[in-house]
This record gives sequence, C-alpha cells and structure tokens, in this order.
Amino acid sequence: MDTAPEHAHSGPPGPRDYTDVQHSAEFGELRRGYRSFVFPLTVGFIVWYLLYVLLSNYAGGFMGTEVVGNINVAFVFGLAQFLTTFLIAWWYSRFAAVKLDPKAEALKTRLEAENLQRATGAEIGHQATPRAEDKGELAGQEDDA
Repeated sequence: MDTAPEHAHSGPPGPRDYTDVQHSAEFGELRRGYRSFVFPLTVGFIVWYLLYVLLSNYAGGFMGTEVVGNINVAFVFGLAQFLTTFLIAWWYSRFAAVKLDPKAEALKTRLEAENLQRATGAEIGHQATPRAEDKGELAGQEDDA
C-alpha cells in the first residue's frame, strides 16, 4: 500500500520555471547589476594587462628603468598585476555580498515558495487541514505513547 500523497513532487523544478524566472524583472535587475560591475572591470583589467605585455615587448628601455636599487618599472608593474587581481576579487566579493546576494536570495526564496505551492497545491502561508483518516492515525499514536 502506497502511503505517499499523490501530489508529492521530488526533484528540481522543470525548465519552464527557470525560463519564467529568467524573463522576470527581478532576474533582469540582478543580471544588469552583475554585468554593470563585471564587464567594465574585465575590460579595464585586460587593457591593463595588455599594456604591461606591450610595454614589456616594445618599451624595454622604459620597463628597464630602475626605480629603487635593482627594482625596475617592469618588476613594479608585474607586482601591480597581482595586486590589482586581488583587489578586484576583494571588491567583487564586497559588491556581490551587498548588491547581488540579497537580490539573488529573494529571487530564490520566491521561486522555492512558488514551487512548494505548486507541489502541494496549497496557498503559501496556509496549512492544509488533516484528513479524517490522518486524525484517527494521530489519535491512535497519541494513545500508544
């Protein structure tokens, strides 16, 4: 005898759910916020990196200029590449935590609530009333305890 309710749903929601979310205003705002941060920084970092490479190849005199002791401009620029990489990663993690994560969490919560509502057939915030046979089983369990 199968005791699982017929409306039980296991597994991830279907692709239709994700398409609906992708076309939602919330997701569009989240994507815009992500792109407005990532694309300019990516372009800026690539330009900065290519400048370093091009200067190393075509401006050897400039890159070989000593700054302090045996430390030259090329060495300073090379260290600056590492520094900017870590700064961008740190800046992005702060940006994501403040701007993106709360919006993504709200979107996830809404999607999960809609999926739960669809799976149970109940409205969000309302508890289903127990069936008569469930009441009897519960009463019998309480007597056994």
